[in-house]
Amino acid sequence: MHPSAFTRNVTGTWGSAGQAWLAELPDLIAAVAHEWDLTVDEPYPLSFNWVAPVRRADGTAAVLKLGVPGAGHLSREAAALTFFGGDGAVRLLGRDDERGALLLERAEPGTTLRSLVRRDDEQATAVLIALMRRLHRPAPADLPVGDLAARTADFAGHLRRYPGDDPFPRSLVEQAMALYADLCSSATERVVLHGDLHHENVLAAGREPWLVIDPHGVAGDPAAELGPVLYNPLDGDEPTLELLMPRVEQFADSLALPLDRVVAWGFAQAVLSEVWDAEDGDPAPGRALGVALKLRPLLR
Repeated sequence: MHPSAFTRNVTGTWGSAGQAWLAELPDLIAAVAHEWDLTVDEPYPLSFNWVAPVRRADGTAAVLKLGVPGAGHLSREAAALTFFGGDGAVRLLGRDDERGALLLERAEPGTTLRSLVRRDDEQATAVLIALMRRLHRPAPADLPVGDLAARTADFAGHLRRYPGDDPFPRSLVEQAMALYADLCSSATERVVLHGDLHHENVLAAGREPWLVIDPHGVAGDPAAELGPVLYNPLDGDEPTLELLMPRVEQFADSLALPLDRVVAWGFAQAVLSEVWDAEDGDPAPGRALGVALKLRPLLR
């Protein structure tokens, strides 16, 4: 039930709380399945949460998602999904914050938007743009999601942990941190963001052609949503760098955003992705660094 990468991710992120949660996970699955009257199938490939297809008592398909309770990430996801209300996103069918459990609408057939990239990346980008327009609505002050600007602290934490130029140049992180802070402070809108919107978090569905899954649940500048699209996927052989500038230009044109701002957010978010990977114990630079370096000369 616990592939080594899943176990490593959970314990590396949540320490002893993650270890305790993993030990209790089989009993937790059984208890939630009993309480919600679910038939549980084999889990999907696991990363940081336990996620599996289930059937409800009436036979409808759903997804059960379990995570370390008290960590906050699932409660922010639930808040975002509740706010989206099924408009462009999967519906939240149930939640138990004490157990760290979410019951979600299952998007079927569930093919990711990544499948469209090779055939027609311009159309895939248009799908993302259409979803952003629907998801991005003004954030209520009392909505319990994260604040985009708070992520600036992640850059600072990286600089404390890595005082030199490994795993990537310190000046790059300093530049991205300053730019990120400036972009947040200069935002003219504060909307609810998915927070990790990219091709693998958009699934083909029956209720709508495409639905987003796995929102991080943050609020801030709508242009920040573009960053993860530019450096994902982090694996595979998609020509990310070749597609980079056509995507930047399409986002700027279709969303009426200054090209400079799209470039700036793309750069800052790509460096942040590398910072997060290093924090999770994978300091070897990846695809996002290539995106950052390609965008860096275009900054103004």
